[in-house]
Amino acid sequence: MTSQRLKIFEFKLRKVNQETSVSVEVNREKMICWILLLIKLTSCVCAGTFVVNVTQTSYQAEENHNITLEWTFTTTTDRSLDPVSIICELISDHKDSVLFHLHEGVEVSESQDEEFSGRVQFDKDVLREGRLRLHVARLRTEDSGLYLCEVNTEYGWSSEKCQLNVTAAVDESTPQRPTVSPQPQSQRWIGLYVGLGLAAAAAAALLVKRCCLKSLFH
Repeated sequence: MTSQRLKIFEFKLRKVNQETSVSVEVNREKMICWILLLIKLTSCVCAGTFVVNVTQTSYQAEENHNITLEWTFTTTTDRSLDPVSIICELISDHKDSVLFHLHEGVEVSESQDEEFSGRVQFDKDVLREGRLRLHVARLRTEDSGLYLCEVNTEYGWSSEKCQLNVTAAVDESTPQRPTVSPQPQSQRWIGLYVGLGLAAAAAAALLVKRCCLKSLFH
């Protein structure tokens, strides 16, 4: 009888341990889910407070001139620029071209398209203030289009765009010929009639003079 009670007690003890183990496992899964949800909500809030803006939505420039395109983004003075990554592209009717690429605080010139090689510089000093300034030199008409910059940081990402229109340069070395307005057709006929009249009058005067000379000699 004692042996049977002991077996029953052991069975109940094992059952309790199993139920406790299952309960602990369920609570652990719930805890993990809550932690993941909290991380996701925190990242959403951070992304919502991170904003990229342009100081000017539209730019106008002439061929062979220089221009400065500027964006601003949310930042704080206590954060390092090392985790900041920026990529700026020109989106035109012909193709999309990379004019600037910054990866974790380091400029990646290899990503830049050949058409912008040696023509784009950025101010690293003002980047810590949340300002991206790109100086584009020797503009071409093909540089016209939409410029999109995307900024990625450890506390959020965002993007903004602006429009650039580059017009062809005016060649001032070619002299302009003066415009001669054509004469009306009626004025041409009047001039012709006047000329014929003067010629006829001169011929008549010459004929009269000859007649007078002949009469004198006879």
